[in-house]
Amino acid sequence: MAKTSGRIAISRNVGKMLGTATKVYGKHVDDGDSSQLKALEGDPWTTAGPTIGPALALHNEAEMLKGKMEAAYRERDLLIPPIDEALKSSRNLLKALNAKNPKRLAEWGFEVDDTTK
Repeated sequence: MAKTSGRIAISRNVGKMLGTATKVYGKHVDDGDSSQLKALEGDPWTTAGPTIGPALALHNEAEMLKGKMEAAYRERDLLIPPIDEALKSSRNLLKALNAKNPKRLAEWGFEVDDTTK
């Protein structure tokens, strides 16, 4: 059996990182005064530990809202094609009717770029 160097990676995924922090802090609290983490200068878990719960709650809320956002975008995207087609058709008709003065399309809400390419 090969000996490993024992590298311990901390996930960059915030949800997983908070999950690990919850476990580490839980063990630290359970061990009390005999916790090996008491050797850390300034006992950072005194400050960081109580913030894990709120951070995890906010993370979970953000993930839920992200799911809602993605669903809203999917629903929105289903409505876009007929709107896009109506805009293109309107632009084309108005441009043909106002061929000599395309700036009039601005009256309809279109942005008219009259700069040379």
